Amino acid sequence: MIEEGRALFLQIAEGIEDSILDGSLPEETRAPSTNELAAFYRINPATAAKGVGLLVDKGVIYKQRGIGMFVATGARAAVLAERRAAFADRFVDPLLAEARSLGLGPDELAALVRDRAASAAAATPAGGPTPSTISAQTTPDSFGGAR
Repeated sequence: MIEEGRALFLQIAEGIEDSILDGSLPEETRAPSTNELAAFYRINPATAAKGVGLLVDKGVIYKQRGIGMFVATGARAAVLAERRAAFADRFVDPLLAEARSLGLGPDELAALVRDRAASAAAATPAGGPTPSTISAQTTPDSFGGAR
């Protein structure tokens, strides 16, 4: 659940974003508090607060004093846009650079990607395994309650 070698506060923020993306934390619903996160992950509340603070700074979640943390309207679209841009930077740009060095044009590259995607889809049974995310453990009711 927690990865060694990566800052915990970043993992907390990414986990909440994952829950927003997969719909387990819909917009305008209560998000886990820093104390709930700290108890769930058995970490220092200041570390959890730093992760939550990142999301507040990005406008993904907001605080209602005395009530709690809530997922902002438009949060899913904002997280999706940020993740897509990061995906392009991390994977697509290097792919395009390598394709150019191999003399692959856009049509050839697109055909190669389509073929590989079709092969991967055929190899995965319908309803097969999906990547696990923090969301399975991070519904608002799961924090601080009995586990």
